[in-house]
Amino acid sequence: MGEAMGVLIAVLSSAVGGTAAAVTRYLVGNADPLTLAILRWGIGFACVLPVALALGVRWPQRGDWVGVALLGLIFYGLFTILYNMAIGYTTAARASLALCTLPLQTMVMGALLGVEPLTLRKACGVGIAMLGVSAALATGLAAAPEGAWRGEIIMAGGVLCMAYYNVRSRPYIMRSSALGFLTVGMGSGAAALLVLGVATGRLAVLESFGQAQWIAGLYLGVAGGALAFILWVMALQRASPTRVANTMTVNPIAAALLAQQLVGEPITLNLVIGLVAVFAGIWIATTEGAKVPLGRTP
Repeated sequence: MGEAMGVLIAVLSSAVGGTAAAVTRYLVGNADPLTLAILRWGIGFACVLPVALALGVRWPQRGDWVGVALLGLIFYGLFTILYNMAIGYTTAARASLALCTLPLQTMVMGALLGVEPLTLRKACGVGIAMLGVSAALATGLAAAPEGAWRGEIIMAGGVLCMAYYNVRSRPYIMRSSALGFLTVGMGSGAAALLVLGVATGRLAVLESFGQAQWIAGLYLGVAGGALAFILWVMALQRASPTRVANTMTVNPIAAALLAQQLVGEPITLNLVIGLVAVFAGIWIATTEGAKVPLGRTP
């Protein structure tokens, strides 16, 4: 029940994250990647910290603070800047499809670091999901913006940061709490981004925001920043990194639906077909019975 609940929580997190991709695409013409990252995690941290303090969460152990802070810099800092850069080159739906390489990268990262065994059924499920992603991206090249491939390569590279974050997070979460871990990591990333933004003068961009941009920015911080990642670390606390990461394939659906309304991005047949394969992969990878490592017989 714990693993199943973790997967359900992760699906909800990924759906909210998909809407954040569409909102980022809407804002990317008004602000640079660094400013958007500051907006997302600054507001997100301002929401998460009071909740953590009010609930009296269990904070990371003293010896874990450096590790948790470094994970925060890798994910909330480096990954988010690359994520925002990627969405500047391509559509929200295609960027979210590239983000769906997360299950594969998490699976490989977990196996390399000895955190999670690689099993045949899990590999098949993730493989089918990745084929769906690849097919959707490849067959939709004609309708993609010029230079979209740059955004998709940047996104796939940035996903490596999130895969490492997923694999390394769980021990810290188990020694503290999901919300305590999230607050320290998000605070570290937000602080680093803010210092960089002040040093480069990027915060001045926010002065040009109108009412619509501020509403979108608040949504990005509250839902795409605080809510989505409270749910994400709760999922990591309950389920394996690969199973949690595999729910990221829900992300393009929410991204495509909202981006259609915000910026008029079309929902194409290749996207729908690819997502059918994605859901098949999720089902296979998350309904695994006894774990049989690759190369061994039951």
